[in-house]
Amino acid sequence: MSTRVLVVDDHPVVRRGLEGLLATTDDLEVVGTAGDGHEAVEQVRRLLPDVVLMDLRMPGGDGAAATGRIRREHPSVHVLVLTTYETDADIVRAVEAGATGYLLKDTPLAQLADAVRAAARGETVLAPPVAARLMARLRATAQETLTRRELEVLAAVARGATNAEVGRELFIGEATVKTHLLRAFAKLGVDDRTHAVTVAIQRGLLPPPS
Repeated sequence: MSTRVLVVDDHPVVRRGLEGLLATTDDLEVVGTAGDGHEAVEQVRRLLPDVVLMDLRMPGGDGAAATGRIRREHPSVHVLVLTTYETDADIVRAVEAGATGYLLKDTPLAQLADAVRAAARGETVLAPPVAARLMARLRATAQETLTRRELEVLAAVARGATNAEVGRELFIGEATVKTHLLRAFAKLGVDDRTHAVTVAIQRGLLPPPS
């Protein structure tokens, strides 16, 4: 039996291109396409594909959020991210949402087809750069884990709060705020507030700015 695939991407040319590429295989069938995350959720409900090829950043609906909804509502449907982005934050959000795999759009057709087949079997598939980033992140976790309070302080700093404002918000002294910041700087390998926030966002420790 053919593996049923839903292609999700906000660019029509990309959707058509992936349809054409997968049509050259004997055992993969594109049963539908979607232009954003919201449409993807609806198409999955209607078509029940085996695998969803999911882009991440789409104006009409976030791919990671759609992945989470699809996995919650249809656990048997596997989501394989196919994107141009390989930042730590994007990877972590996709994995945490339940994505079975994460590939980049420059993946050759043969590897993409094999990845779709593997995803249909529930196997994890990662592009080499993505796997390297995840491994590096896991190795660094022990040194870089921020406490809940350190994350709260950094989140307030990311909103533009001064040390005094952070202290009032969290009901702690300004000196304590500085201590938390210094500890966060050491764990993140930075030496100022701006870099601390930037690195925390890149590593998925803080949400990206809206």
